[in-house]
Amino acid sequence: MGGSVLADARIMVVGDSLSAAYGIPVDQGWVSLLQRRLRSAGYQHQVLNASISGDTTRGGVSRLPQALAEHRPEVVIIQLGGNDGLRGFGPEQTRRHLLEMIRLARAARAKVLLLGVQLPANYGNEFRSKFHHVYLDLADQETVPLVPFFLDGVAQDLTLMQADGIHPGGAAQSKILDNIWPALTAILSADS
Repeated sequence: MGGSVLADARIMVVGDSLSAAYGIPVDQGWVSLLQRRLRSAGYQHQVLNASISGDTTRGGVSRLPQALAEHRPEVVIIQLGGNDGLRGFGPEQTRRHLLEMIRLARAARAKVLLLGVQLPANYGNEFRSKFHHVYLDLADQETVPLVPFFLDGVAQDLTLMQADGIHPGGAAQSKILDNIWPALTAILSADS
């Protein structure tokens, strides 16, 4: 059930190709599906997709202040870090940038939802574990709602992935949204 929210309330997604609908029509991506689901559930929020394929947490930090000033979102969904890991950036660098993004969003009076990612097995258990714990530790330290692995049930199913094995296909998008929806609606319900 939707809350009594201003008609111009905004949810901004700051992500990479996993949220920018890489390789599929934009209107089939999970962010577009989110807009439709919000409407059908009675929420009046406008969803803004500020995701850029190939983006890193460093890129997110550099562009977030302008996006916050321009759009004044009520909620910022941060979905970044996968490209940091794939490029071998140290987990501490990713952590620093995500922390700065969380604090920038909060300073702009936005609530934050953090979407965690996991790296493929070929990156080795130690690096994968350190990388994944960046999200868990930040969520705990900053008391930020977290979806620990927003591609859960998708990344493990090759039939839901594109040929590159990294990007989810069209059939995966509703499952991705299902993974995010409970955490997001908990944030929105707290406002009503």
